[in-house]
Amino acid sequence: MQLAIVQSKPRKGKYAENLSELRDIFAQLGSSEQVPDLVLLPEAALTGYFLEGAVYELALDANRFAEDLAQAWRSANDGKCVDIACGFYENAGGTYYNSAIYLEVDGKSARIRHVHRKMFLPTYGVFDEERFLSRGRRLQVFDTRFGPVAMLICEDAWHAIMPTIAAIKGARTLIIPSAAPGRGIEEDDELGSIARWREILHATAAEHGAYLLYAGLAGFEGGKGMTGSSRVVNPHGRTLVQAPALGAYILRATLDMREIDLARATLPLLGDLNAVLPDLLLDDELPLPRRSRGEELSHGEVSNHPEASKG
Repeated sequence: MQLAIVQSKPRKGKYAENLSELRDIFAQLGSSEQVPDLVLLPEAALTGYFLEGAVYELALDANRFAEDLAQAWRSANDGKCVDIACGFYENAGGTYYNSAIYLEVDGKSARIRHVHRKMFLPTYGVFDEERFLSRGRRLQVFDTRFGPVAMLICEDAWHAIMPTIAAIKGARTLIIPSAAPGRGIEEDDELGSIARWREILHATAAEHGAYLLYAGLAGFEGGKGMTGSSRVVNPHGRTLVQAPALGAYILRATLDMREIDLARATLPLLGDLNAVLPDLLLDDELPLPRRSRGEELSHGEVSNHPEASKG
């Protein structure tokens, strides 16, 4: 698979201007010797991240946003096919989400494969997302021409249970649009937030034997610097390519999807997890919602527990 990550540096709140610039970027990608199969953009890629109350004016219905992306691609690359994944603020009938869309575009049509709604909305430090947005309620894996994929938005990926559930559900690639402000300084003068992201992405990819495609927003918003640093991490937990922390950038990579099988055979941690998972989930000390057998029968439900099949 040929991948292009567009590390965008949007003008805050200027959706039309940012979309126009994206058309120019799409034209550049489409005229290259290797037209990408997948184009990935960051969280809030065409509006900027720190919108606060302005999110209600700039949020779009998913179908409208999909059509804008598709038209931008077609206007520059008539007849060429591409998949596009991009973060945006979504207005779903008056409920507002921090979302990411996965779209398949060809010469005549555009198909939404999936919309993921951010589940972990940070409310610490400079963040106040849950004041303005609703959180998503489900993590799903969806099929693409490159295999099963899941999307996590920024802080979703900081909670280890999220990529673990995605991998258990069959995801072989994790797409992570992000808008991460720089925080902290390490001993080698590297920003602490960049170092932390690298650690998380490497460990997650190695544990689950999956490609991780991270697209970071760049630029400054209200004095807060977004750290870019888009990267591709292979299923062995190593960075293949990385973009700089500052500025707009196009990061390209060639992904060999067979590496996923090799990584999982070499280090079968995901297979081990699948074997142990039932015991973990049946632990009655976990704060999980549970239903009594009487409740199940009263609703006409059939138990999925292995014992239910025994006479």
